[in-house]
Formats: sequence, structure tokens, C-alpha cells
Amino acid sequence: MLYYLHRFSESIGVLNVFQYVTFRAAAAGLTAFLLCLAFGGWVIRRLISLKFGQPIRTQEEVNRLAELHDGKKGTPTMGGVLLLGAVVLSTLLWARADNPFVWLVLAALVVLGALGFVDDYLKVTRRKSAGIPGRVKLVVQFALAAGVTAFLLLHPQLRQTAGELYVPFLKEPLIANMGIGALLFYTLIITGASNGVNLTDGLDGLATGCIVTVAFAFAVFCYAAGNLRVSEYLQIPAYWVSVLDPHTGGMIRHPLSGELTIVCMAVVGAGLGFLWFNCHPAKVFMGDTGSLALGGAIGVIAILCKQEVLLVIVGGVFVVEALSVILQVLSFKLTGRRIFAMAPIHHHFELKGWKESTVIVRFWILSIMCALFGLATLKLR
Repeated sequence: MLYYLHRFSESIGVLNVFQYVTFRAAAAGLTAFLLCLAFGGWVIRRLISLKFGQPIRTQEEVNRLAELHDGKKGTPTMGGVLLLGAVVLSTLLWARADNPFVWLVLAALVVLGALGFVDDYLKVTRRKSAGIPGRVKLVVQFALAAGVTAFLLLHPQLRQTAGELYVPFLKEPLIANMGIGALLFYTLIITGASNGVNLTDGLDGLATGCIVTVAFAFAVFCYAAGNLRVSEYLQIPAYWVSVLDPHTGGMIRHPLSGELTIVCMAVVGAGLGFLWFNCHPAKVFMGDTGSLALGGAIGVIAILCKQEVLLVIVGGVFVVEALSVILQVLSFKLTGRRIFAMAPIHHHFELKGWKESTVIVRFWILSIMCALFGLATLKLR
């Protein structure tokens, strides 16, 4: 909302900076960070008073992991309300209210955040590690993907770009028109990202740190896609609409993806602020409230800046975590044997003797490397 202060720049020149995406993105990140620091302690105390403690796996499920994580029992979960609150508030403050892409991402945060909140609430009230059935989560995620797809394919100025499939290293789309396949593809992106982050959220600060690196990388992608000169020079696909220029009265090309830079930087700032309390040993966990929502939002952002396939590279840690679970289940059902000591794979390394802090930092390093490789592809086209 503060974007509109630039209209008074003729009277107060310094207000002109409010129209620049780079300034507002930095401000959104700082705002979200400070909000988490300011309200983090209060939120943790409230969660403790409400007895929203994290349930831990029972001895029957896996003895050694229960022993390793026994000290986490009672640590407040549902800290995602702090994360999401900071992201939403800072985005509303610094992003343009007339950009539909911003509202699509915020809708994803709210919908999946509510889904995760109910899931966490059922877990803490039942004192079990099982909440909402997986099929119910998939239905909500599919409905969200359907809504995003419908908006893009039914919009007369966006449908052509929405139907194109781009892959790294190629200048032209691999598929010019996905048709109804776009719904299936976008559903895979959103559900995969949402569940991938959810599966990664098993150690103190692991998912939070990886989300920060992925969100920062996509802040760069969104800025590049929303800048006419940069997108044309790097040949980056982007969503553009024709709007009326109030100064000249003519039609101009207006980028939609660029404004998502503010949302991404809000996630970066909120993630760093939350990590202040979530780092090992964690004082609070984000729970499904945060992981489902942030993962789904990143998936929506990847779709809206036309870097869906690149999310597989940038979010490589989330992909590996999800694949480890899939492979573990398939192997056990087909052969009766397990590939890993336990899935998701971060627990495998724990059971192999790695300290929790070692697993976390090494996975953060891998996430940074994945993000850097993803950013390098912008020039390799």
C-alpha cells in the first residue's frame, strides 16, 4: 500500500523511491524480519500457554529417532502463524494492491496456511503425529492449483504464456501449448513444492533455511522477469499485460511478475526472523501451518514467473527429501526392504551417526549451491 506514496513525490521528492521494486523489496524483507523478532517471543509464549507442543514419534515407530528427538517434546509448534503473518503484513504494506499475482500468492499462503493450522491443531489436541488425512491435503492443493490455472488460462492476455512450457538452457518453449495439461503440470508443481517443504521440516531450522535460499533465488527471477530490458536481454519468459498509460494516454506493456519480488523478499526476511527462534536448539517449530503454506506459495511464484521447471533445481533439497520418501515406500512395498535407514532422508543421516546440527548445515549448503546453479541458468540460454 505504501507504493502509492510516490504520487506525492512532486511535493516531497524522497517519496519517489516508493515506486521502485528494488527499494520496496528490501523494505519488505526488513519489515518481515523485524516483525518476527518483535512478536516471536510473544507468539512462543502464547503457544506454550495454549499447550500446542510438538508430538514426537513413539518408541514403537522408531526407537532410536525417538531417543534422539525426545528433548523436542513439548516445544511449541504452529509457529508458522508468525511466519505467515509477517509475510502477509509486509507484502500488504509494500506491494502494489492492483497486481493480481500478489493476491494469488497471498491466497495460496492463506488457504494452505489454514489447512496446515487445522492439521497441526489435530496433532497437538490428539497428542499424535497424524493429523488431516493425506488425501484431504491433496484435494485442497489440487483446488488451489485449479484456481491458479483457471485464472491464467481464462485471462485473455495471459493464456498464451500460461500454456507454454519452458525448460532451462532453451530460448524457445519446449511445448507451445500444454492445453489441459497445464492443469496437471501446475498441480504437480504446487503439490510437489508444498509437500516437499513439509517433508523437509523435520529438524531445527532445516526447512526454514532452505526456504530462505529458494525465496531469494526466486526474488531474482521475478525481478528479471518483471524488467523489460533484463527479460529481453536474458530472453526470460514473462507475463505482461497492456495497460493505459495515465501520462501519455497510450497503451504500454506492464509486467506482473516483477511485483512478486516483494513477496519473495518478505519470505526471505520472515524466514531469517523466524530462524532466530527456530535454529538449533529450536524454541518453536513452524509446523504444517508454515511448511505447507510456504512450499505452496513458492510453487505458485514459480508458475507466475514462468520458472516452474527451474524450481526442481533451485529447490533441489526439497526434491531429494520428497524422492527419498517415494523411493522408500516403493522399495518396501515391492521388495520388502528399505533403501534408507529412515525417510525423509535427513533422518537417514541422523540414524547413521550425523549430529543434527551437521545435517542441517550441510543441507543448507546444498540448498545454496542449488540456488546458485539455478541462477546461473539465466545466462545459459
